Amino acid sequence: MHMKKIIYIISLLVLSFSGCYDLDTYPGDAVNQNQFWKNEAHVKQGLMGVYSALRADQVFGLQFMFDNLSEIGTGYHDQSYATVTQGIYSGRTGFVESKWQTLYEMVQRSNGFIRNVQNVNFLTDTEKNAYIAEGKFLRALFYFSLMDLYGALPYYDESVDVNASYNEMKEPRSSVEQIRSYILNDLDAAISGLPAQWEETQYGRATKGSAYALRGKVYLYNKEWVKATADFEEVVYNKTYNYGYQLYDNYKELFALYGTKKSKEMIFAIQNIGGVGNENGMRFAFYLGTRSTFGSCWNNGMPSTDLADMYENIDGKPFDWNDVFPGYNTATPAQRRDFLCIKLSGNGQNIESLLNADTAKILNAYRNRDPRLMASLIVPYSYYLGWNLSTNVPRDMHYILHSSTGGTPSEANGFIRNNQGSAWATYFWRKFVPEGDLKGALTDRSYSPIEFPLIRLADVLLMLSEAYNENNQLDKSIIEFNKVRNRPGVDMPGLNSGPAWLAVTTKEQMRERIYKERAVELACEGHRFSDLRRWGIAKTILDKRPVSNIYGEKLYDHVFTDRDMLWPVPSAEIEINPDLKPNNTGWE
Repeated sequence: MHMKKIIYIISLLVLSFSGCYDLDTYPGDAVNQNQFWKNEAHVKQGLMGVYSALRADQVFGLQFMFDNLSEIGTGYHDQSYATVTQGIYSGRTGFVESKWQTLYEMVQRSNGFIRNVQNVNFLTDTEKNAYIAEGKFLRALFYFSLMDLYGALPYYDESVDVNASYNEMKEPRSSVEQIRSYILNDLDAAISGLPAQWEETQYGRATKGSAYALRGKVYLYNKEWVKATADFEEVVYNKTYNYGYQLYDNYKELFALYGTKKSKEMIFAIQNIGGVGNENGMRFAFYLGTRSTFGSCWNNGMPSTDLADMYENIDGKPFDWNDVFPGYNTATPAQRRDFLCIKLSGNGQNIESLLNADTAKILNAYRNRDPRLMASLIVPYSYYLGWNLSTNVPRDMHYILHSSTGGTPSEANGFIRNNQGSAWATYFWRKFVPEGDLKGALTDRSYSPIEFPLIRLADVLLMLSEAYNENNQLDKSIIEFNKVRNRPGVDMPGLNSGPAWLAVTTKEQMRERIYKERAVELACEGHRFSDLRRWGIAKTILDKRPVSNIYGEKLYDHVFTDRDMLWPVPSAEIEINPDLKPNNTGWE
C-alpha cells in the first residue's frame, strides 16, 4: 500500500474538552521510542494525536460537504465534490487519492498508538486495555469510512509498523465481509474496554455508547436488523449503563456549540477550538459561509432547492409552492422571478422597490414550516448575523432576490450574495456557519470552533426506527421516529397523530418517512450520500437529476451510474501495488 510519508511535527495542541484539557500532542506511530512512551502523559499525548487529526479535510474535516454528493446539497468546486456529481472524476482525481491515503494514515496512527501502548510497562492491564479500546474504536471508525467509499480494502493492524515495513505494505484487498469482521472485532473490544462516561474534562473522547452506536450502524448498513436494534436500544434505553444521552432542546444551537457549550445529544463529535494561537477548528465558515461571513468566505457548499422543499408545513402537511402562489409550480423561471424579486437602487445600497414581490408572504412561506428549515438554511428575505469587513464588527445581513433591472447586492451594503454570481440564486447554510465572530472565539475563517457530530442521538433514534421497521415492528419504529420530530424546539406533529397526511400503516410508507426525515434532521452532516447508496435508491434519485436554483433555472445535471456506488481505488495505489486489482465495478 502506498501512503504519503508523514513528516510529523511535535506541536502544542490545546484540546478544550469543556475544561482545561491541554495536551502536547504527538502522533502515536512516529516518535522515537527512546524519547517517548515513558509515562502515561506520553500515552495521552499519543492518543490526542489521533483525535486531533479527525478534523483534517480528508478525514472528517469536510464531512459536511458530502451532502453535495446527494440531492440535498450542491456545490461548484473540487472541495464540494462537483466533479463527482457531474461524473467527471477518476482514480486520478485528487480527493479520490487523498481520501484513501489520509484515512490510511489515520489507520496507521491508530495502529501505532495501539502497538506502543501494548509494549509499555508502566500501566496496569486494565489501564492498557482501556487505552487500546479507545485506539480500536478510532481504527474501526476509519476503516468503516474507507469501506463505505471504496469497498474491499487491504487490511493492516498494529502488527505492521509503517516505519519499518513501509516498502512491504502491499497487501491485496480483503473482502468487504472480512473488513467488516475486523471492524466489528475492534468495536467489540472498544465496548468491553471503554468507560460508559468520562469526567467533564474528558468530554469528546469515545465511550461505550460511541462504540455501541457505531457497531449498530455497521450492522444496519449490512441489513442485520436484529443486531443493529440491540446496539441502538442499548444506547437509547440505557440497557446496561446510564449513558445519559438526551435530545438537545434547541435545534439551532446544537450546531453552534463552542467554548463551554456542550450537549448530551452528542455521542461522538469532533471537538474544535479557535482563538488566536489556538486555531484547531473546521472550515465551516470558509466553505459554507458567504462573503458576508467573518473573513469573507466562498459558499462552496449550499443546500439544494430539493432540500428546502422537503421541509413540511408546521402541521406536518407536505409543502407546496402552489399553496403560496397559485400556478407557481408550472410557472417559468422568468415568471417565478416576478413572484420573488425586488429591485435595488443603482448603487446597490438600498431596496428601491418591492416590484411585484410580497416579501412578507415569501418569508412566511418558510417561517410557517418545520422549524428545522429556518434553523438550517438562510432563506430569501431572512437575516443572518454576519461581519462588516470595513468596521470589523458584527452586522445583520439581508438575503434578497434581486431583479436585474437594479443594482446588485454586496456585503458592503448589508446584503448576502452568492460567490458564484447571480445565476446561482440558491439557499445558503445557516447550520454550522458562525454568526459574527462568535464573540471573539472565531479569529480565522479556516478554523471555526464549532463542535461537529459524527454520531448523535437523533441519528441513532432514526436508525433504530429504521431497524424496527425493516424487522416488521412498525409501532416501535413510529415511537422512535416521533421522538425526533417531537423534540422541544422542533415540536413537529408525530406520525399517526390524527391528520390523514400523517397516517402510516405499512412498512413501505414508513420507509419513505424515514428517507425524508433523515434528510431534514441530518442535513449538512454528511450522511445522505451513504444513506442513498445503502438503501439502493441512489441511481433512481440522483442520475440525470437537474440541479436548479430557486427560480428553477438548471445549474447542471447530477450524474450517478452503477459505478458510482463505490469510488475507484486510486490509480497511483494500483501502480505501486498491482495486487489491489481488480478495481471496483465500472472502474477497471
